[in-house]
Amino acid sequence: MPKPDRVDYTNEDLPDIYVTEVPKLNSTVTLAEYDPAWPGLYDREAERIRKILGDRVLVLEHVVSTSVPGLCAKPIIDILLEIPDTDDEDSYVPVLEAAGYVLRIREPDWERHRLFKGPDTDINLHVYSPGNGQAERYRLFRERLRAHEDERKLYEATKRQLAARTWTYVQHYADAKTEVIDAIIDRARAAQYDEFSELYADHAETSITNAFYDRPAIVELAGDVEGKRVLDAGCAAGHLSALLAARGADVLGLDASEGMVAIARKRFGEVARFERADLGQPLRSVEDGSIDVITASLVLHYLRDWGTPLSEFRRVLRPGGTLVFSVHHPGEDWHWFGKDDYFQLELLEDVFPLGEVGQQVQFYRRPLSWTFTAVRDAGFAVDRIVEPMPVPEAEAPDPAWYRKLRTQPRFLYFRAMSPT
Repeated sequence: MPKPDRVDYTNEDLPDIYVTEVPKLNSTVTLAEYDPAWPGLYDREAERIRKILGDRVLVLEHVVSTSVPGLCAKPIIDILLEIPDTDDEDSYVPVLEAAGYVLRIREPDWERHRLFKGPDTDINLHVYSPGNGQAERYRLFRERLRAHEDERKLYEATKRQLAARTWTYVQHYADAKTEVIDAIIDRARAAQYDEFSELYADHAETSITNAFYDRPAIVELAGDVEGKRVLDAGCAAGHLSALLAARGADVLGLDASEGMVAIARKRFGEVARFERADLGQPLRSVEDGSIDVITASLVLHYLRDWGTPLSEFRRVLRPGGTLVFSVHHPGEDWHWFGKDDYFQLELLEDVFPLGEVGQQVQFYRRPLSWTFTAVRDAGFAVDRIVEPMPVPEAEAPDPAWYRKLRTQPRFLYFRAMSPT
């Protein structure tokens, strides 16, 4: 499956990742109608892999197109395998090769990924270490296609259209599907929020980071909004929208999660309007130049590509309009997750503190220079950048968090202006 946090490979890049000679296609891509035998081929392969690797197998799943009933596919069985350490090749490569598997791809700098071909059945065995950013993507994509016929048809139509083209390398065909795959996964993630939207709404109402740190900072940067038209992008359960409305703004809140929008309407529908919208897509319900202020609180770091949302923000803002947004602090993301290379755009996985076990979420970390470049390229001028302090009211409910936020920045805040 195409990767969300690396650039597409060029012809010159491919020899660097292939252990064997890079296979050329120089043709169209052959797609087969769904074959009910594919799950059985996976089961046979999975049994063989478990016998070879034993307790080194941590995760083993059938993924991508051949795992989705009714979907056409290249007749290749894709398998997700997690083992303790893919960099320790001596622990698994020799035994797999002895059984007829062939190491085809090695990507130590991208998710520590390896890919093997099988001894008889045509497979892609994708091998990762724990904590990789791909396992959840595979699952979200597979389950979304299984459960939603419209998504399956969209993906199949895209595949057929791309497969009819001539490709020098099949990797380029795979990379060309990235946009539609990412969009489907984004919708799957938004649907996840539907499952815990009530929990999130209750958490966001009183949590230190939301109620006494993020929202006050956004409201302060937004300035005087009385009588202004405000678009609250990624409004979640509507708490910020309600604050802005209380300050006299005419507020439209947008969120990709139907569950969040439903709660926002229930709790704050009397003071603001709320609609479902995907920030990765054009905001068709919002007219050009119709908005005075846009707020985007802790939402953009969930998107890999900011091109569409920023261009849409520029389109709907009036000349001289204001964009205020907050994201995870780039220096702290790098520090918290123990990453070696600050300058990478990288997908990270975390657990959001909801319920007894928490909810798994993913977001992108990126260097500060990336953010400035994206905002500038969209035509905005950064007016202010803020590393705020929590408001004094935060100390009483949680003194420890209050002290932490006063010494360790959690989020970073921008105010940018649309040109006049």
